[in-house]
Formats: sequence, C-alpha cells, structure tokens
Amino acid sequence: MENRRSDHDQTHGSSQSTVLVVDDSLDTLEVVRRNLQAEGFVVQTATSVTQAVEILERQLVDLVITDYKMPGKTGLDLVRHVRGNHPETEIMMITGFASVDGAVLAVKSGAEEYLSKPFTDNELIEAVQRALAKLDLRRNATAPAVTESMRDIGLVGQSDAMQRLYRSISRAADTPVTTLLTGETGTGKELVARAIHYNSSRATRHFVPVNCGGIPEDLLESELFGHKKGSFTGAVETRAGFFQTADGGTLFLDEVGETSVQMQVKLLRALQEKEVCMVGDTKPYKMDVRIVAATNTALQELVQKGSFREDLYYRLAVLLIDIPPLRDRGDDVLYLAQFFARKIAHQLNREQPRFSDGVMHTLQSYSWPGNVRELENLIQRVVVMNDSGRIELSDLPSHMRYSLNSSPASLHLSLEEVEREHIRRVLDSVSGNKSEAARILGITRKTLRQKLKISSD
Repeated sequence: MENRRSDHDQTHGSSQSTVLVVDDSLDTLEVVRRNLQAEGFVVQTATSVTQAVEILERQLVDLVITDYKMPGKTGLDLVRHVRGNHPETEIMMITGFASVDGAVLAVKSGAEEYLSKPFTDNELIEAVQRALAKLDLRRNATAPAVTESMRDIGLVGQSDAMQRLYRSISRAADTPVTTLLTGETGTGKELVARAIHYNSSRATRHFVPVNCGGIPEDLLESELFGHKKGSFTGAVETRAGFFQTADGGTLFLDEVGETSVQMQVKLLRALQEKEVCMVGDTKPYKMDVRIVAATNTALQELVQKGSFREDLYYRLAVLLIDIPPLRDRGDDVLYLAQFFARKIAHQLNREQPRFSDGVMHTLQSYSWPGNVRELENLIQRVVVMNDSGRIELSDLPSHMRYSLNSSPASLHLSLEEVEREHIRRVLDSVSGNKSEAARILGITRKTLRQKLKISSD
C-alpha cells in the first residue's frame, strides 16, 4: 500500500464502528489494521474465510473488508456468506488482481465497494467511509424500533452505540446459543440479559439471575445444581438448584469470571452435556436452559493467566456482546437522567423536576466511571433531596461540580491530592461499595483501605 496521506474529515462511520479485515497476507492485515485504528475504528482481523465466519458468528460487525484471492475459500465465498447470513453487515472487496470482470462479479455478489491494490491510505479510508455511509442509510431505513419490553426493562437511548446493542440483542434473542456479555461495571449487563430473554421464545418461562461472585465458593455448586437431603451438614431436605429452576428458560450467570477453576469444570460439563448432577446424587438430570453469562473482567486475560479455562470461555462466548460505557453514548446520558427522574418522581408521587442548563452540561461532560448505575444513584439522590422542582448545579456532588477534568485549579493539585479526589469520585460512583471501587481502580481492597486511612488522617 502506498503511504500518501492527506488530511481529511471523517464524515461517515464512528469511532465505535467495527471492521473485520480478511487477508491471507499478514503484512496487508497489519497495514490496514493500523490505518483503520488510527481513524478510531475497532478492528478485527482474520487470515481465512473460515476464521472470518467464526468471528461473524460471535459478534456484530459493521464492515467486512476482504481480499479476493485467498487459499481455499475466496473472498467471493465470504461475500456471499455475509450477504446470506448477515444482512446488517456491509462488505468491501480488495484485490491485487484487478479486472473489470472481477469488479462486476464482486459487486453482483454483494460487495458495496471494490478497491484495487496498490491503494493509498486516503483511498482506503474514503472507501470505508462510503461503505459505512451506505450502511447507515440502509439501517436508518429498516431499523426496527426498540421493543416495548426493552423500554419496560429500562434500556433507554438512541445513540449509535445503543442502536448496535439493540441489534445484537435481537440477534441473540432469535438465536438460542450461549451468550457472553462484557462491559464495565454498571453498564447494565443484567438488563441486556433480561432483554434477550423477554424478546425470545422463552419469554414465558423463568429468567433466573445468579451472581456467581456473591455466593461462597463452597455453596456455589449446591446453589447452581441443587443437593440431595443429607449430602452435607445442613442439607436437611432435597432442594433444586438454579439450573432446575431455569429449566425451559434463561439462566443469567453474572460475574462468571469469579468462579474457581474447579467450578468451571462443572459448569463446562453442564453446558456440554446439557445436564446437571445434584450434590450427593449420581443420577444426571437433563436440562433445557439457555445460558447468558456476564463479566466485567477480561476473560481472555484470565485465560492467559491460567485462572479461567479456555474451553469454557469459548463455550460461553458463542455469541459475544460488548455493552458500551455511558461516556461513549453521547446524548443518551440526558435521556437516561430524564427517565430516572420521571420514574423516581412517580414513586415519590411528585412532579418530575427540571434540570438546569448547567446540570445538563455537567451530566454530559462527566466521565461516569460507574456508568448507568452511578447515574441512576445520582438522580435518585438529587430528586429525593430536592423540594424546589428544579435541579441546580448546587444539588450535584462536589466532585462533579469541580471536576478534575475541567477545572484549571486542578493543575495546582499535588499528585496525592489528585489520587485522593479520584478515589472519592469512584467511591461515590458506586455508592461507597469498596469492592467495586477497588476493582475499578485496579487495586486490592486492602490497598484501598490503606489509601482511605491515609486520606482521613
């Protein structure tokens, strides 16, 4: 690829658009990946059609860029597969064997753009933007409205990031495969799991949420699979587990990364065999359970460290959905603030309060380390404490009014003061939950306690 780059405006596509690049040349993959990432795109790569198909089955991709000539299945095979199975994905063909016939065949097969090698960086980016512009037009014309059940559950927002999430939820609801939800603390993973369940054919059956990190390790097997009477001290009666309760419905395994390796072996067997064995029993029971798992930790990093089984990860991540953080959702923060204010005011039998312009600006510019959960907690506090019917800047916590990111005075703070203020902000975002705060800060709970002790001395 020729490296002739001039300044240009990115008029189409977004920093969150996902592009899958498929080429058997590692050099080409690296050059294209580097250029697209420099423009803010999320980039996946594959060296074969087979690998590309596996990625497309796991996650939503906005644009596929594929080479024409590859060993085995060709780029045309991939174009036809995408057109037949992923109508929400755009396609662009690149090749070093340019010909009019090849271009015509690629377009007839479903590729929106055709780019010949060698091409400049500008030509690549402009072609990507054109393809994504066509995708935007098609999606806007055919995009389904958010379902009533999604609104009832509390999924609110019209940003591009949320539109992608709605499409992923619809795909997951229509596909009875194990789904893994990833995202930061407070992004609403359980809401997404509920939306998947209540938009699926299992909607009339049980949705059973389980916080794997909140159950002691020695009780987790019994809670999940059930136990027979007398199987351990305290087992005074036979009791069904969460798998049995969710039979025919959906089991939501939150914080699945917190489970031990021993428990992961048993979970893997349950998923593979579609059966469970109660503690104290030898007879397996067949289960019809759809599994949705969630994590706010990078499971692939845990796999590399040896603390999470690789086979279980791939079993859970048949379909992978990443939930966007609030800071990437634009005006959604304002819609959510109004939504929470209306809901809480209704519960208190009050009129919905209005937000001042200063409050609206602050809500938009704040970084929201605790995401939607932090926003909901904040709106609940200010609505409960407000009697005037109007929320002013003075009603917001001090760490939001004097944000380190926007205050020139922060440049005169010492490193210790900056750290102390950041810890205070994170704690406030999770309502004082020290375990969650330590996780967000990337430190242990013991270290957090030490820092809090120092700051209070």
